[in-house]
Amino acid sequence: MKRILLLFSFILGVSLSVKSQMYISPGTSVLVNDQFLYVKADIRLDNTSNLYLRNQSQLLQATTSIGLNTGTGNLSIFQEGTSDNFQYNYWCSPVGYPGGTLNNMFGITQLYRPTGLVTSAQATMASYSQLDGVSNPLTIAVRWIYKFMASNSYSQWVYVGPSHAINPGLGFTMKGVSGTDSLIADPAEEVENNSGSSQRYDFRGKPYDGNISNAVTRDNFTLVGNPYSSAIDLNSFLMDPQNANYINGQAYFWEQSSTSHFVSEYDGGYGIYNPGTGIYTPADFWNYDSGGAQETDLGEAGTMYQRRFSPVGQGFMVRGIANGNVVMRNKYRVYVKEGAANLSEFARTSADGEEMGSEYFDRIPNIAGIDYTKIKRTTSPFIRINTIYNNEATHPSTIAFDDTATNGFDYGYDGRSASENASKGFYYIVEDSPYEYVATAIKFDVDAKIPVGFRCNETTDFEVQVAGVYSGFDENQAVYLHDKQTDIYYDIKNASFNITLPEGDDRTRFEITFRNYNEDLLSQATLVKNAFEVYQDNQNAMLTILNTLGQDVLNVEMYDVTGKIVINKENLGRDNEIKLSTGSLNDGMYIVRVKTRDLSLDKKVLVSRK
Repeated sequence: MKRILLLFSFILGVSLSVKSQMYISPGTSVLVNDQFLYVKADIRLDNTSNLYLRNQSQLLQATTSIGLNTGTGNLSIFQEGTSDNFQYNYWCSPVGYPGGTLNNMFGITQLYRPTGLVTSAQATMASYSQLDGVSNPLTIAVRWIYKFMASNSYSQWVYVGPSHAINPGLGFTMKGVSGTDSLIADPAEEVENNSGSSQRYDFRGKPYDGNISNAVTRDNFTLVGNPYSSAIDLNSFLMDPQNANYINGQAYFWEQSSTSHFVSEYDGGYGIYNPGTGIYTPADFWNYDSGGAQETDLGEAGTMYQRRFSPVGQGFMVRGIANGNVVMRNKYRVYVKEGAANLSEFARTSADGEEMGSEYFDRIPNIAGIDYTKIKRTTSPFIRINTIYNNEATHPSTIAFDDTATNGFDYGYDGRSASENASKGFYYIVEDSPYEYVATAIKFDVDAKIPVGFRCNETTDFEVQVAGVYSGFDENQAVYLHDKQTDIYYDIKNASFNITLPEGDDRTRFEITFRNYNEDLLSQATLVKNAFEVYQDNQNAMLTILNTLGQDVLNVEMYDVTGKIVINKENLGRDNEIKLSTGSLNDGMYIVRVKTRDLSLDKKVLVSRK
């Protein structure tokens, strides 16, 4: 008889810890419910043994070398993807094929439809000609299973289909399914296999573990992801100096809203996560030509996801800056349950909450020994700016403010656009960088100036406006777009900037500022002017100038009615009161002219001895 060991949180607390190797003997199964399982060394799953992770349970392992898990038994873990059969999810499997002593490749024949708490039925592989997957019985359209390795061309997607040809840690694409499936396999979760918005899959195989390496090349994308049966801290992966030598510091997430299988009718784009600021900039949705190149901006922006902790099965793109390897390591693993409130989302569902809770993280079990209770869960303060092309297409972008950021490129803070080859673009210009940035970060200064570019392949109407301010950015702070050619400042906080530009790429004409320097100069001049009081003290025969702001008075001249200069004094300094004798002057009307570096002030005075 098969033996099942149940590990319930109300019996064992919040976790089960195995200090060395975990061995599950043949015919034995272990079920972990609503907690994490920590194994310091490797796991041995002997023939017909099983390890079930249920109710968002996760596995943390602490080995520091290549994967050492062995055996022909299976780990089983659930994850949900988009149910729409026209839309791709980017996946990364947490398991490989059982057997051997190393991490093995994955194939989608390792996906199952849950039928009970520990039982599942293997998914059916549809023929290549079948375009749509089905929820019940679970049928996967193999036509859409691809991987993408170190390339920048749509033509370089590599077809995988049902074969076991997906390397550990490498991502793959898979479209959703049609139909619904009301079966609830795990009563503790009360989640249907498919309620119409997401499809539940059961991944079964040998759990991935240890250092998992994949190649990247300069200026090319690679589809990778979280290869573990736990969440990972995406910040730790992206900001690891060993990975920073080879990638540009961001993760790119595919978002889509297509209703067709034709490439020319795909609607989607890449949102960008920057670990330095913690900010996710939603995708700008385009459609594509038959070769996969961006063609028309569709006027639709993506979703605001919480991306810090990548959940089980999450795939994403990274962009290479040099030839080498990026490595997933066990030290990035954390126990974080999926949900927006936990900053961990695979795909948005109606059940996801937005409440972020306290300013700092609660305790998060993790391999690296990080004390998350001392880390703020909030992002850097930021503003979101939307640019609309030809009154129909919305392009979101982000400016973040961080005391550690500079005007040059800051790894993990500035987000390079995934749409530099698109027909139109509004972008931020980072000092000494030739690239376009959809997200940038600076240290806030009211005098800061952020250069922006406008690019189009034909005459285009652009409309630019602040869409919102977040994470403590001062809601009363003004934001302007300055046209340096006309020297006009446009308030884009309370209104929009509109301009029609001819074909071209203008990187020098426009900038974002936080002051209207023209108004400030006028206001300053008025303030200085009002700060001077000039009058004739006839009782004491003195011309008196009150300089309440301590301005540097360069010159005082006094003219009679014929225009003759009767007093001319220079370099009078910053004294708050300046007195000049008028005892030698005849009675009459005079004009006094006071000059500072910023203004010239004229005032009439009457000299009289009566």
